[in-house]
Amino acid sequence: MASEDVVGKTSKSAVSTIVNLAEEAKLAREGVKAPSHAILSICKSLVAGGVAGGVSRTAVAPLERLKILLQVQNPHNIKYNGTIQGLKYIWKTEGFRGLFKGNGTNCARIVPNSAVKFFSYEQASKGILWIYQQQTGNEDAQLTPLLRLGAGACAGIIAMSATYPMDMVRGRLTVQTEKSPYQYRGMFHALSTVLREEGPRALYKGWLPSVIGVIPYVGLNFAVYESLKDWLIKTRPFGLVEDSELSVTTRLACGAAAGTVGQTVAYPLDVIRRRMQMVGWSHAASIVTGDGRSKAPLEYTGMVDAFRKTIRHEGFGALYKGLVPNSVKVVPSIAIAFVTYEMVKDVLGVEMRISD
Repeated sequence: MASEDVVGKTSKSAVSTIVNLAEEAKLAREGVKAPSHAILSICKSLVAGGVAGGVSRTAVAPLERLKILLQVQNPHNIKYNGTIQGLKYIWKTEGFRGLFKGNGTNCARIVPNSAVKFFSYEQASKGILWIYQQQTGNEDAQLTPLLRLGAGACAGIIAMSATYPMDMVRGRLTVQTEKSPYQYRGMFHALSTVLREEGPRALYKGWLPSVIGVIPYVGLNFAVYESLKDWLIKTRPFGLVEDSELSVTTRLACGAAAGTVGQTVAYPLDVIRRRMQMVGWSHAASIVTGDGRSKAPLEYTGMVDAFRKTIRHEGFGALYKGLVPNSVKVVPSIAIAFVTYEMVKDVLGVEMRISD
C-alpha cells in the first residue's frame, strides 16, 4: 500500500506556484515553467510513479502473497505458520508460480495507483504550500511535517479509492489455491463475477478501514521520508551529504525508515480490510473456509464489528497476523519505490529547473 519521494522548489510568484504543481514540497525554490513544460513534467511524473510501483511490488511479491494468506486463513485450520514455513509450503504445494500468484493483478493495480499517488501528492503539496505561504505572508515558508502528512494522506485516499475494486479482487485472487472450489480466471473475470454475484457495493468491501489506514501509512511515509531528507541536507551528519545531494544508499535508508513507521501504525487496519474483502464470497478459497473441516469464517457487518469479532475469537494478536513477512516486505518495497521514482524522474528529466 501501497510510499514515495517528492522533491523540488517553489516559485517566487503565486502564478508559477499554481502552474507548476509538481515539486514544491521541500525548499520553495523552483523557477516558472511554461504550461507545455508543466504538462510534460506531469506525464513524466506519472510514468515515474507507475514504474516505481511496479518494480517495488514485483520484487517482494512472494512475501506479499504470504502476508495476505496469513491475514485471512481460517484459524481452525492453520496451514501457514510463519514466514519461512509459509514460503516453503507455497513452494511445495504450488511451485515457483505459486509464489507470484496475484502479482500480475497487483502490478496492474499498483502501477496506476502509484502514478496517481505520486502525482496527487505533488499537486496537494504545492497547493497546501501556496495556501500556507499566503496565510503566513512568507513566500519562503516551507511545508511542515504536519502539512506533508496532510498532502500524503490526500494523495493516498485519492489513489486508493480510484483503484480499490482492483485491490479487492486482487486479494481474492491471491488466496486462491488449486484446492479452491471455484477459480477466478483473472482480474477481469473476478471483477465481473463479483459484480454479478455480489453487486457493485461488494467491490468496495473494506474501503473504510483502507481510508483510515491511508492517513498513518501513506501520510507518515511521505512525511518521515521528506523530513529525514531535509534534516540530512541541513545538518550533513557523518558526511552523508555532498553538494546538497543525498546518495542512493542514503535515500534508500530514508525510505526504509519511512516505510517501517507507516506500516507498523496502520497494520491492524490492513488485516481488517482483507478479512472484510472475503465476506460474502460464496465459493471462497479453501484457505478461508478451512477446507470444510470447520465452520465458515465469520461474517462482519462493518469495520467495528470485524475488529470486535477478530479480537474476541482470536485475541489481540490476530490484528498483527502476517506482520513479520510484511515487515520484511515493506521496507525494501517502499525504499525501492522511493529511489526508483527519483531515478526514473532524473532519466526522464522531470526536474527542469531554472535558476533564480
